[in-house]
Amino acid sequence: MGLDQAGARPLTLRVIDAPSPNQDDRPDGVPVDTLILHYTGMRTGPDAIDRLRDPAAKVSSHYVVEEDGTVFRLVPEQRRAAHAGISHWRGHTALNGRSIGIEIVNPGHEWGYRPFPALQMAAVCDLCLEIIARHPIPARNVVAHSDVAPDRKEDPGELFDWDGLARNGVGLWPRHDPAPPPDAATLPLLGTIGYRTDLPLPVLVTAFQRHWLQHRTDGIADADTRARIAAVAALCG
Repeated sequence: MGLDQAGARPLTLRVIDAPSPNQDDRPDGVPVDTLILHYTGMRTGPDAIDRLRDPAAKVSSHYVVEEDGTVFRLVPEQRRAAHAGISHWRGHTALNGRSIGIEIVNPGHEWGYRPFPALQMAAVCDLCLEIIARHPIPARNVVAHSDVAPDRKEDPGELFDWDGLARNGVGLWPRHDPAPPPDAATLPLLGTIGYRTDLPLPVLVTAFQRHWLQHRTDGIADADTRARIAAVAALCG
């Protein structure tokens, strides 16, 4: 995979307002310092938007990006959306209060997981760059739903082009792996990256692999996986 912005970038983001009632005030004094990317995990984009705007569902996101690159704004960035659920990253919990959530239309693992189209990825990249320009979000805090809720979620999954986003200035992707650290270093290094460390190691390793070692999601911390964990941790120090 590889996101080629020059070849796939839309000239301008097409943003359509589709307000969701599922929003409220952010907590006082908490910065918006995290960007969480999801897939919708529903059969169609309209189905997902309907659910994210349904008061009974009590879920929402700030943005939804369709497969053709159209961007829907459901919740203003200064307001809290209900997208992360029970979540943890770099010692913080209840991440809805400090994050912006982007739902990316894809049926997900339940309904026929498939690659994300180039035009959609280009729109996601442009949207992320705009959000990062408005908020103090470090690259280490551009994360997957599966990173912040590894025991519950697997989105946006192993087909999502994190490498391409990083090449265009969104998030982290290591270019060289060091020698693998010893087994005992695995959990502390995952904690350095941001993962909660009170979950079973295979759960955490699987989430890590979905983001940073996408050709495998077996949860095994072998030498190659440990080397990649060390490489990402070095970028997060």
